[in-house]
Amino acid sequence: MEVILLEDMTGVGHKGATVNVKPGFARNYLLPNRFAIAAGTNAANLYKEVQRQKDAQSQKSLVAAQAEAAKINGFEINIPAQANDEDILFGSVTNGDIAEALAKAGHKVDKRTIELEDHIKQLGKYDVPVRYHAGVIATIKVWVVRA
Repeated sequence: MEVILLEDMTGVGHKGATVNVKPGFARNYLLPNRFAIAAGTNAANLYKEVQRQKDAQSQKSLVAAQAEAAKINGFEINIPAQANDEDILFGSVTNGDIAEALAKAGHKVDKRTIELEDHIKQLGKYDVPVRYHAGVIATIKVWVVRA
């Protein structure tokens, strides 16, 4: 019996794959537990259409993320901060501060997409990655200068 898997199944197949299984396995386990749907039914056609639409939407969001990343990649911002004589900051520069500076420059970025390993605690130049989408990362240059 041919079924379309709705979940990854070890030893059977991956999600979305059309596989041929024994009728008893399909009737007694896969179908009642909603791990699969029968391949020749209207539900299977609907599932395929929904998957096609999801793939198209995912591709559209990937293209939009690549466009946004291209606009901001290599962008430089200055963040003024107070520091002592050894160039150590009184406080730190966080991803929220960077997002705020980018917003003032006209680039709206969510602070959760800015990936700082640790807060910036010294004056200087830093390369900061901004993750827009899985596999789409832009790098901005942040200059922390004395206020």
